[in-house]
Amino acid sequence: CNNDRLSVGEFEEWHYYNPIIDRYLMLKDTLIEDSANGKKYRVELGVDISEKRTQDGVIQKYQNMEFMINEGLRIALQAATPEQSIEVILEYLGNSLNGERTYIFERNERGRDDNTYEWVAEGISREENLQDIPPEICAHWYRMFQEGKFIVFKDLEEIRESDPLQYENLKRQNIHSLVVVPLYDDGKVIAFYGVDNPPPPSLEYASNMLQIMGHFLVSCIKRRNLMSLLENMSYKDQLTKLGNRFAMEKYINEIDTEKSIGVVYCDITGLKRVNDSMGHEAGDQLILRACDSLKKAFGEYGLFRIGGDEFSLIIEEGNINDEFCEMMVRRIKSVIDRPFDIEGRLLSVDTSCGYAIYPEHSQKIDEIRIMADHRMYEDKTQNRKKGQ
Repeated sequence: CNNDRLSVGEFEEWHYYNPIIDRYLMLKDTLIEDSANGKKYRVELGVDISEKRTQDGVIQKYQNMEFMINEGLRIALQAATPEQSIEVILEYLGNSLNGERTYIFERNERGRDDNTYEWVAEGISREENLQDIPPEICAHWYRMFQEGKFIVFKDLEEIRESDPLQYENLKRQNIHSLVVVPLYDDGKVIAFYGVDNPPPPSLEYASNMLQIMGHFLVSCIKRRNLMSLLENMSYKDQLTKLGNRFAMEKYINEIDTEKSIGVVYCDITGLKRVNDSMGHEAGDQLILRACDSLKKAFGEYGLFRIGGDEFSLIIEEGNINDEFCEMMVRRIKSVIDRPFDIEGRLLSVDTSCGYAIYPEHSQKIDEIRIMADHRMYEDKTQNRKKGQ
């Protein structure tokens, strides 16, 4: 009660939220004196200011959100790679929205969804097995995404009847609330991302934050894909799709030098003759046939095309010795030294090989490669002498 502060001819103003009518009020109180009998009466005028109060709150909320978004982008832009920027954004959103987990799911080549990025709060376990999710699980979500909608619910039970497959999927992950928004590229949904179990206050503006940040994430994903394509072009031989010389250098630099390593170089004799007599397309077919034979015999792991007609095989299996490498050389020659049908003609090719073993033949990997290369050319010289 403020009666003791009221006086005739003056107003006292104060604000009050009335929970019964759910309105914000501005109150003006004063005293009026009845001159006839000298009595004083308390008068109170109430003005509904709920709309203004709500507008002020919305303005403040969006000002706070704008600050958080700008701060998140500032931190993410300092990251060295697109992937690191994505990880920074997910961590920042998770902390800002007080969620337990933030993540990105991308469509794979099979039309299924893979959890490609994930951040979890302290004490929360990662979801390691959310890969290659069948399309029917998220089918309802994708239908909503195509309509420009996003996913938000405060209680998982809300979707128990309407989306039972997703309900069971989320329940297994102990998710009770979430916000998920799509990521678009040229009007097509390429991924979706979201936050799990944010508290109710965060749910009010989480969707807006995610949608705004989504544009930056799409940019990161596109830059990541471009870098992957450029790296793929830099490290892969475009004809055979095997790793090239740069890929071999990278592979060797990452090898565990505590193990014994065998390096085998091989040269396919006859490529120049085919190129000169039948054309380079026929020569490419010869290389592809030889490459396919090598891949069937050894797989692609550790196999590289390092020149026009030269291949290398890096072996890291157990205790490698001369006997083992000689067996590998015989195996290479057996799969390549045979007639290949090229444009209706059977063409015979020979293979020259050389090998060296680390650390048996040298303590330096570079010297091992040089040694294998020299031995390959020695074998090639011997093969020429035999052909004369």
